[in-house]
Amino acid sequence: MNEMKYKEYSAKVEYDPVDKVFVGHIVGIRDIVGFHGSTVEELESAFHEAVEHYLEACEQLGQEPPKSYSGKLTLRVSPDLHMAVATEAEMNSKSINQWATEVLREAATSKYRTS
Repeated sequence: MNEMKYKEYSAKVEYDPVDKVFVGHIVGIRDIVGFHGSTVEELESAFHEAVEHYLEACEQLGQEPPKSYSGKLTLRVSPDLHMAVATEAEMNSKSINQWATEVLREAATSKYRTS
């Protein structure tokens, strides 16, 4: 998995074979915050420092750091897909919301992520 978590923040991590370092970027915020390290320990320390620095910068600028998502997600899909989802949910004795939540949770937490 190419992900790290600290406080309420997540980061995507990649390896740069040219510079031979791990490079990370905090995701889910409106700003671009990156960090790097040659070892996992350096990377983790740099990530924690980046989050702390980001929070301090937000405070100094009088900006609120991003809040957690509301939990409301609106999707636009084709009528055929909508019908297939509704049918699958009903076949599993669930509401579309319950069924979609389970499917999305599985997809978002899959150990087989490739990106």
